[in-house]
Amino acid sequence: MPTIDMNSDVGESFGRWRLGDDAAIFESVSSANVACGFHAGDPSTLAETCRAAVAANVTIGAHVAYRDLAGFGRRFIDYAPDELADDILYQIGALDSFAKAAGDRVRYVKPHGALYNAIVRNEDHARAVVDAVTTYDASLPILALPGSAVLDIADQRGVRGVIEAFADRSYNPDGTLVSRREPDAIIHDDDTIVTNMIRLAEEQCIIARDGSKMTIAAESICVHGDNPSAVATATAVHTALKNAGIQIAQFT
Repeated sequence: MPTIDMNSDVGESFGRWRLGDDAAIFESVSSANVACGFHAGDPSTLAETCRAAVAANVTIGAHVAYRDLAGFGRRFIDYAPDELADDILYQIGALDSFAKAAGDRVRYVKPHGALYNAIVRNEDHARAVVDAVTTYDASLPILALPGSAVLDIADQRGVRGVIEAFADRSYNPDGTLVSRREPDAIIHDDDTIVTNMIRLAEEQCIIARDGSKMTIAAESICVHGDNPSAVATATAVHTALKNAGIQIAQFT
């Protein structure tokens, strides 16, 4: 039976400002990218999210980001590599403390937003991510886009790289994500999303915005938790994959 992981970005509320329905998302996904306080999330939100993930038997991953609360981590910051590595190390350690208090631990790392996109080609920032992971725990896998510099550097350093695909995002022909500044960056139609994800799981294929086909050997599918339709989309993908005989299971 084919197997694939489903992940979602969670723990992104801050104080009285609420974003997403994490408890509902946990009914569909197998892995949780928990915000670490730099792009979203506060200590109580991180603690609550980790407890909910453990209760739902969902794997906890550190969703590390540039230090950019105001911009939700979606703005590039020209860090010195050492400073960026320290910031990422800080985030992993902070989330891991809450995960351990909840009865589990951080089991993988996924960069967020602008950092995620930067480490496709920016080798200095990609190296900073790998440096932070190897300093904290070299057994932690790193989620990234296929062809990313961070995956090459991780492989050189003996760190497992995990390729993921996005259910609700459009792709450029080179395998990068369409910028959120573009009107077609987000896919809103669940029927299209479901068709795309079944094709991905069965054929390792994604259709780019220009109609070209790309081979993506993804081990995980991401459904963004901050979209208004996130719960419905995650439920639709989960149900369709299972009905197609595809098992949803954690990659760790």
